Amino acid sequence: MISSRNIGMVAAAATLLAAAPLSAIFQGWTWLIESIIAVAVVAGVAALTRLARAPLWGQVLGMLAGLMLALTWLFPSGQELLAILPTPGTFAYFGDLLTGSVQDMRSYGVEVPDTDPLLFIAVLGVGGVAVLVDVLAVGLRRPALAGLPMLAIYSVPVAVYVDSVPSVPFVVGAAGYLWLLVTDNVDRVRRFGRRFTGDGRDVDVWEASPLASAGRRLAAVGVALAVVLPLAVPGMTGGLLDSLSRGPGNGSGNGSGSGGTSGRIDLFASLAGQLNQSQVADLVKVKTSEQSPFYLRYAVADELRPAGFQARNPSGRSVNGDLPNPADRAGPGVQQATYQATVEVTKSLSMSLMPVYAEPTSADDLSDNWLYDTNQQVVFSNRENSRGRKYSFDYVRSTFTPDALRTAKPLPTEHPVRRQMTATPGPVPEVEELVKGLIQGKRTEYDRVLSIYRHFSADNGFKYQLSTESGSSGQDIVNFLNNKVGYCQQYAAAMAWLVRAAGIPARVAFGFTNGSKRDGDTFTLTNLNLHAWTEVYFDGAGWVPFDATPAYGVPGSTRSAWAPDTDAPEATSPSSEATGAPTEPGASAGPSDVDNADRDTDDGLALGGTTPNEQPPVWPWWAAGLVALLLLLAVPALRRMALRRRRSGSAVSPAMASARVDSDSEPGAARPVVVSADANRARADAHAAWAELLDTLVDFRVPVDPTETPRATADRLVREALDDDDAIGSARLLGRAEERARYARDPLTGELLSPALRAVRGALATRADRRTRLLAAVLPPSVLLRWRTAMADRSGRMVALTGRARYRLLRWNPRRLLADRAAR
Repeated sequence: MISSRNIGMVAAAATLLAAAPLSAIFQGWTWLIESIIAVAVVAGVAALTRLARAPLWGQVLGMLAGLMLALTWLFPSGQELLAILPTPGTFAYFGDLLTGSVQDMRSYGVEVPDTDPLLFIAVLGVGGVAVLVDVLAVGLRRPALAGLPMLAIYSVPVAVYVDSVPSVPFVVGAAGYLWLLVTDNVDRVRRFGRRFTGDGRDVDVWEASPLASAGRRLAAVGVALAVVLPLAVPGMTGGLLDSLSRGPGNGSGNGSGSGGTSGRIDLFASLAGQLNQSQVADLVKVKTSEQSPFYLRYAVADELRPAGFQARNPSGRSVNGDLPNPADRAGPGVQQATYQATVEVTKSLSMSLMPVYAEPTSADDLSDNWLYDTNQQVVFSNRENSRGRKYSFDYVRSTFTPDALRTAKPLPTEHPVRRQMTATPGPVPEVEELVKGLIQGKRTEYDRVLSIYRHFSADNGFKYQLSTESGSSGQDIVNFLNNKVGYCQQYAAAMAWLVRAAGIPARVAFGFTNGSKRDGDTFTLTNLNLHAWTEVYFDGAGWVPFDATPAYGVPGSTRSAWAPDTDAPEATSPSSEATGAPTEPGASAGPSDVDNADRDTDDGLALGGTTPNEQPPVWPWWAAGLVALLLLLAVPALRRMALRRRRSGSAVSPAMASARVDSDSEPGAARPVVVSADANRARADAHAAWAELLDTLVDFRVPVDPTETPRATADRLVREALDDDDAIGSARLLGRAEERARYARDPLTGELLSPALRAVRGALATRADRRTRLLAAVLPPSVLLRWRTAMADRSGRMVALTGRARYRLLRWNPRRLLADRAAR
């Protein structure tokens, strides 16, 4: 018992050491303090249940109950009893925390703040791992398997960390795992009594064995290689999901068809994760020499699928190298000017993309880990994130006139930009019909794009509001075009889809508007300034921005001469202080009295969306979970009842009679029936009754000695547990029936065994205490023992099978074959 407690404490400490990699995710250490409390409660309850000699399932239930009490105390909802006993309101609050943790994981990048939802999910995970480690290391004595749940903790920073995962926390976690293995091995050796060296010499318990020392050296070398090798080999990082870091932010799919896939991040969900935060947070501070800059961008989505636009994995070379000069491809009528900007990313924004203005020509203060994709015009990294970085870059601002864009020639059909950026998931009749009507009679590509752009105006019924409306078409693009209500994401994606349907390259860009917080030449951009717009490719001009979202719904919206504000009133104010951002000639801003509730707080859908519904009640889920738990707990009792019914059979004697008609009787006389005993059936009934008696003894905590004969067992049962004459006679009858069935030529016949079983069971139940009777009815120990024995048998057979397979493989070992050949 003492050794079990020691191993239990070491298992708890090893779990906390294995949780060390979480320090790379959180900004503070609150998670560690709360995890220590939760793990300590779990370890204490485990020690108490083992002290009370509770079975393994009782230990597990106790540890889970202790973990629940710890979580209730650490994360109170205000509805607890005595400040620690959970109530239905507590479980509802835990459900809200789980929901909030998903939102926070989409909203924040590493390192994350100490929010209650994230702390709750961390403490819950560490506590659950502590339960598993204790069960494996102490309950099942399989400490090596305890490394699997410990590894699950380490996989969390590996999956979400953009930079290389720090190696020190991994070393700490590995040390805890090795400590658990060493403690278990020492305990096993002490139980054995002696240790030996390689040459057979006895070794004291305290003395280090040469074999053990060699094992420790090998383990230390293995851990060192696992830590040093990824740092020494170029291109190897600690992130198993480094491909995900090529997408922006930390958002994930929303399950509505616009979610990210493997290797990609859903830009729409990432944008919504920042917009849906309850507080306004400063994300970027940008200082530029341009008086009226366009939007600061960080990503594009250029792969169109049925559910909407998705981002491709960018690729490029170091941003510190020679970047392409936009003047080399500028056609006639394109005006270009060079500006310089300095960007400072706050600690509230962490992603693997760096915000820049379009067409950068050079960059400073960025490492070679930051790359530039010429096609997408984005700066990204596979190893670093943007959090807290400050950098400068030069960029070219291109402006266009409508006449210059009208001179652009259509791209050839085989041109890679047209072939890739006009791809659609298939013809949509509603979209095809709408585009055909909009571009009819338009001779140039610009006029076609402008006609599509002007379609998303208030004159055609389009409006901006927080909630969208669901449709019955089954396609988000059709629902949006019919309902004409949406956010910047729906407007940008819908226009890009329609432009592609017209055979013109288009994509969706993501970034920040100029916002409303400006101090001289410095803009402070918040999560409310995140935005999406459409970019259309024209030969000789490149990617030209079009923002179809109503300007009044986007703080800091900017319009241009080639894409004017279609909703602007005829008489506009000479100044644009309402939005706080100066606009270039031809630009217009929304009215100043627009309700702040109509800001761009998108829900993350690519093309469609539904109005947020009221949260459904959680009690049906809890009720269903309770019913499932009760059914699971009822499995042993149901199994015991079925086994008892099968053994009992009918209430007649074990000698089930077989009848035959005597054929030697005289004709016309009544034929006598000769009854003979069925010996095989009698033996089977006697064995079934005896097996049922033994299970009954196990259920009521009466010792069973498999080495005793049936008569000796029945006599001991009479002496120690029975005082009723009927029960005593029944026990002796069952013992005699089993003894005759085993050893005699003729089994016992003509006796009623089922009533005898009921008499013995009733006498044992009367003698037993209430706890024993409850366990015998709800969780019969005989069933649990049978399952445990069956599991051990299967495990033994698996080990034997593995040994035979290994032996057969060793027979074909190349070294052995070479040795045999050399011996010949």
